[in-house]
Amino acid sequence: MELTPVTDLPEIRPGDDIAALVADRADLEAGDVLTVASTIVSKAEGRMADLEDYPVSGRAEEIADRLEELTGEEKDPRFAQAVLEESTELLIDAPFLLTETRFGHISVNAGIDRSNVPNHDILLLPKKPTESAERIRSGLAARRIEDVAVIVTDTCGRPFRHGQRGVALGWAGMPASRDWRGELDRDGHELGVTVQSVVDELASAANLVTGEGAGGTPAVVVRDWAFGDHAGSDELFRSVEDDLVRQALREWSIDD
Repeated sequence: MELTPVTDLPEIRPGDDIAALVADRADLEAGDVLTVASTIVSKAEGRMADLEDYPVSGRAEEIADRLEELTGEEKDPRFAQAVLEESTELLIDAPFLLTETRFGHISVNAGIDRSNVPNHDILLLPKKPTESAERIRSGLAARRIEDVAVIVTDTCGRPFRHGQRGVALGWAGMPASRDWRGELDRDGHELGVTVQSVVDELASAANLVTGEGAGGTPAVVVRDWAFGDHAGSDELFRSVEDDLVRQALREWSIDD
């Protein structure tokens, strides 16, 4: 498998055609997977905002005051309001905000970014990342670059581990996971639970190439990777009924 960054992409602005920009700079082939950082997808979709755009509710004031008391750091209630408006559920409200976004992703602060946002205060995640991936894929197909899968990626932390890694937010042209259940291991035992999240694994691999901070490269071409002869699934985010951790968090409080 080869991973090649797409270099010399300009600063992305609202309305920019990411498919066209990548197609002009990358030698894409059928079977490739293109990973695109959610940062540039959000910029192209105009998902920048200023904190003054968020009239503060009583709930946001309460959250900011409590976080300030716990951390000893000044907290802006307008940021808390932005997080609330980008979330469907607040799983933890102290000592940080862990939320479910409107498309099902669990992340700190609804994935809102304060870095690399020229002329604005914050950058929101794409509203519907899978639809974003589909638009980029269709844009490539319109330029006769067909059979290229697209993954919209982000970085976030992991329970029980330090550091962040790449994850998939949306995808098109391939299943999210491949299902090994029913297949046999080397000793002939049938696999009963193994479902491999390939979009997350490709996003994480691409993140090794994209980098972080000022030197980041937001798009990577993955070549010579094959899904294999497995059943596929587009299930990535756990349902509430199957998510025991979320159920436990609903009962937990930092004051307990």
